[in-house]
Amino acid sequence: LLTVQPSKRFLRSAALRQNSLKIVGSVVFPVKVYVKLNHNSPRILCLTNHLRNLELIDPKFRWNGPGGSLSSENSSVEISPTGTLILRNFKLSGVYICSIFYKLTAMQPYKSLSIKYLIYAYSDPKAYYEFTARYHAAPCNNFYNAYFERTLIQILNKLVDELSCEVTLIKAECHHVKMQRGGLQNEIFFTFSVASLDREKHNRLCQESACDAFHRLNKAKHLIERFFKQQVEVSRKSSEPLPEIYYIEGTLQMVRIDRCYPGYGINALIHPDCPQCCVVCSPGSYNPSNGIHCLRCDSSLIYGATKC
Repeated sequence: LLTVQPSKRFLRSAALRQNSLKIVGSVVFPVKVYVKLNHNSPRILCLTNHLRNLELIDPKFRWNGPGGSLSSENSSVEISPTGTLILRNFKLSGVYICSIFYKLTAMQPYKSLSIKYLIYAYSDPKAYYEFTARYHAAPCNNFYNAYFERTLIQILNKLVDELSCEVTLIKAECHHVKMQRGGLQNEIFFTFSVASLDREKHNRLCQESACDAFHRLNKAKHLIERFFKQQVEVSRKSSEPLPEIYYIEGTLQMVRIDRCYPGYGINALIHPDCPQCCVVCSPGSYNPSNGIHCLRCDSSLIYGATKC
């Protein structure tokens, strides 16, 4: 069981054992809870560790969220007779407060206690790879260069299509390059990205591990790297003169870039229990784009702000 605060293993555990997780409150500080966007929350108890060890007589529970009073009549909310809260298909981040009224003996008057939770929606970062490569080219502004650019991206897209990944041309620029101890030559500087698409939208049957976005993205990366390696090998083995447009060996470079949805950001200092998560931006911050950080904005009063 998880008590007081989620452990650092919360993320992985939550995905595997969501129904068995229990979050316990504290009267000392609000407890942070991280719930994957559009998924069910763990069981959030209307109890502290101290109250869990007591016998409570005629307890009554009342939950309030950012939108007001919570009730099991709402299909997205489940509250058990013992006051345990489960949020279904979670979206609404914010402050959730449970009030518990109870007696320790039948003759005593009711006591009350308010327990505060800060419940944050999070999502996994969406990663993509950005590649750069250089090709010997025809004279700049020659239509063969533009035709080759389109063809190359089409070939790369066919290469990764089975993985539900997509290659996007970011830019292709033709430059005159002065060679070391040589003359000028024309080169195309390519920058393109490969990203995994939402598999569910493609309605393709696959095993769970194969459907994982990062698994598919890594396979796409390896296919692209092999494609450029094979171009070098073919050129070396061929006795024919090089074509006018060809890949320049050793110029392929790659970096991985993480991004969050607008309104979400990564901050290990604020969210040490979810350090690699894209967590919803708190009031006082916003993220307008697919960046990875929530930016400060004093006028922002809501969770998940995308503008200041």
